Order: sequence, then structure tokens, then C-alpha cells
Amino acid sequence: MKFLTSLAFATALSAPAFAGGLTEPVSEPVLAPVAAPVMAHASGEWTGFYAGAQLGYGAASTQITGANGNGAIGGVHAGYRYDFGQFVAGAELAYNGANIDLGTTGKLDNMTQLKFMAGYDLGKTLVYGTVGATHANATLGGTDYSDTGYVFGVGMDYAINDKWTVGAEVARNKFNNFDSTGIDASGNTAQIRVGYRF
Repeated sequence: MKFLTSLAFATALSAPAFAGGLTEPVSEPVLAPVAAPVMAHASGEWTGFYAGAQLGYGAASTQITGANGNGAIGGVHAGYRYDFGQFVAGAELAYNGANIDLGTTGKLDNMTQLKFMAGYDLGKTLVYGTVGATHANATLGGTDYSDTGYVFGVGMDYAINDKWTVGAEVARNKFNNFDSTGIDASGNTAQIRVGYRF
């Protein structure tokens, strides 16, 4: 009985040591908070300068019977865009040489356009509308004529990567009283475009 009493007493004294243990307590690892993922802009950004080339088809018409024609039209362009998020705005200068015969009376030689654009950013694709001024040079009956009219159209650019884009644009060019001849003229163009972003 004396032995059992001593054993119980020794067990009571050692219980705190077993409860806490003789080793250092192991602390739970503290995990750092994980930041929410930030969605990257799919296109990388449309802001910046760009330049490129375009090639396509043009059709010109005038009030003069038979003074209508169509043919190849192409050239170079350069501009700047600013990406506000989903809305994109910018301006572009484009030059097009033309091989469009206007019947037997002459031909359209070239067009230079200053266009303002506003578009919607769909990620790697940009769709836009454009409006601006267009200047044309034509040869009619052996005489050179030139005049400034207006242009409007729609287009689309697709970002292949951060630098290169491909796209298409259709536009209508209007000239009232071309070079004071009393002749109204118009021209439609449809072109494919390749661009490089700086």
C-alpha cells in the first residue's frame, strides 16, 4: 500500500512535465496572404505609335458618263493610338498610290488621308470607325486636278504579338465639286493592312 501511494504521488508530480513536454513547442507555420491574381490585358496594350502598309481594291465614280473605274490601290500609313481601357482613340496619316483608270478621260493617281479613329478594345482585336479628310490627285483629259474631300469607314486590327498587327479597312471618299470643275466624285476602297507597333 505504501508502494502504491508513492507511485501515485510520483505520477502526480510528473504529469505537468508530460503535459508540456521537455522539448520546445513546435509553432504552426504562418502562411503569407496570397495576392489576388491581376488579369493582364489580353492585347498587351494598344497605346503607342505604329506604321505599316496597305494594299487593296478601289472603285471611283464621277458624274461624267463613262468616267468610272476600278483597280489596285495601296501605300503606307503611320499613326498614334491611346488605349483608355476598352475605348481606343487615335489619328492616322495614310498615302495611297492608285492604278484606277477613269474610262477614257483619265485616271486617279493617288490619295492622302488624315483620319481620326475611335474603337473598342476586344483584347487582341481592335474594331474601329474612322472619319477625316482625304486629298486626291487625278488626271482628266490630260489636265492634272486635285481636291480635298472627306473620308469615313470602318476597320479591324488583330495583334499577332506585341509588335505586329494585321487587319482590314473599308472606306468611302467623297468630293463635292472636284477642283471647281462642277463634278462630284467618290471612291470606295477595301484594303488589307500590316502594321508594326513601336
